[in-house]
Amino acid sequence: MVRIDNNRLLKDQEGKNNQYKALPMLFAMLLSGFIGLFNETALNVALTPLMELLEVGASTIQWLTTSYLLTLGILVPISGLLLQWLTTRTLFTSSLLFSIVGTFIGAIAPNFEVLIIARVLQAVGTGLLLPLMVNTILIIFPVEKRGSAMGLIGLVLMFAPSVGPSIAGLILANLSWHWIFWTSIPFYIISIICGLLFLPNISKLTKPKIDILSILLSTLGFGGIVYGFSSAGGHGETSSGWSSPVVITTLIIGGVSLLLFSIRQLRMKQPVMDLRAFKFPMFSLGLITVLLSTLMTMSTLLILPMFLQQGLAVTALTAGLVILPGSLLNGLLSPVTGRLFDKFGPKWLIRIGFVIVAIVLFIYTTINTTTSLTTFILLHAIMMVAIAMIMMPAQTNGLNQLPPDFYPHGTAIMNTLQQVSAAIGTAVSVSILSVGEHSFLSGVTNPESLENQVAGFTAGVQFTFIFALVLSIIGLIISFFIKRVKVTGNQNPRGPMH
Repeated sequence: MVRIDNNRLLKDQEGKNNQYKALPMLFAMLLSGFIGLFNETALNVALTPLMELLEVGASTIQWLTTSYLLTLGILVPISGLLLQWLTTRTLFTSSLLFSIVGTFIGAIAPNFEVLIIARVLQAVGTGLLLPLMVNTILIIFPVEKRGSAMGLIGLVLMFAPSVGPSIAGLILANLSWHWIFWTSIPFYIISIICGLLFLPNISKLTKPKIDILSILLSTLGFGGIVYGFSSAGGHGETSSGWSSPVVITTLIIGGVSLLLFSIRQLRMKQPVMDLRAFKFPMFSLGLITVLLSTLMTMSTLLILPMFLQQGLAVTALTAGLVILPGSLLNGLLSPVTGRLFDKFGPKWLIRIGFVIVAIVLFIYTTINTTTSLTTFILLHAIMMVAIAMIMMPAQTNGLNQLPPDFYPHGTAIMNTLQQVSAAIGTAVSVSILSVGEHSFLSGVTNPESLENQVAGFTAGVQFTFIFALVLSIIGLIISFFIKRVKVTGNQNPRGPMH
């Protein structure tokens, strides 16, 4: 059980000491975060019936997912700026209002165009909330208890997206798709009431100069990268492919814009995203570790269900149930690994986690159509437990090294690059799968036969897991350089601690 002291003595934005209730504050944010991330994946199981009901094609309906991810990719990078301009209560209330309005519009949406607007508004609400949630925990909890609190965020981040499709499937079996939205609204209302009653203004407002050019470059950069990789990494009818002019153009625009954005931030006295955070070694190593974990997780969560359906010929529901136990375990164990981090630090948790992940991925490289579903359930469960040992300890340890002035920037950097790495992981995994499949089929005499098609797809899947295995080995090597951050009373905002 996670034990967190309820009463916390904090300074408000006027510098006065006040007693605040930590648990209701945390409850309000975690509940709203859970529903926001639930909505991110809940609609996925309804995409196929929505194509017929809304009279749109596969490439069009995919925008219900793409628009959500694209909005997050554009909004999250500037969240550090918003955290320094808007009070805690204002930002929290705004995020909930966007979520409530978007969810209500989705519940009454009569057509596809209105539903797209609803998804964008929902994504704005989630995009505002997630960085605020991490930033608030960094402020209200002392260093020795941040692991436990961040573990609760880990529970939300994994548990909500995991149960989203399952709960939505249950709703669709008994009610219309509109009820996926209707069921979320009461929880949002509870969250906003709880937040208004207990959430204080605790973040420090510095109100830096708003640089329009930086925001424009950030939007083009991160938006272009996320859209380009998401389009290239699609599969089936929704795939644009790497040769698509749209994909090539957006990736070039995104890459150039990000380069110009980075140069500009390093030259500004008050940057939108302070890249000097990378001067702190444990933050940089923690970030790399988190990104590697995200890449491995996204690769597995995409490729494994595809293999189960196309290689083992199971239904989509069965494939979802196979990976559900592991995802749930990951979420439920995040608070446990948070407490272990508070007690023992990150070093051995992360090292052991990467060793376990590497072993599981090595076994994945040998799977074939005779591998049992029980084996897949056990392997995925073990891997996701190991990921829980890596993600939150690495993130918490990295953020702990930052001075308080860098909290908004550190959370913005981590959240943004996680969105980008998720898009990259999806695209690269699908591409490696295709290369492996094509390589196998080009070496057989009858590539059109069903047997060779299945064998080719299996070979492509094995190639993808080899890629993930290499990432896990890189992560294991990096873990030997990660040390527990010792936070003192005065942290130097100009550079790394010694």
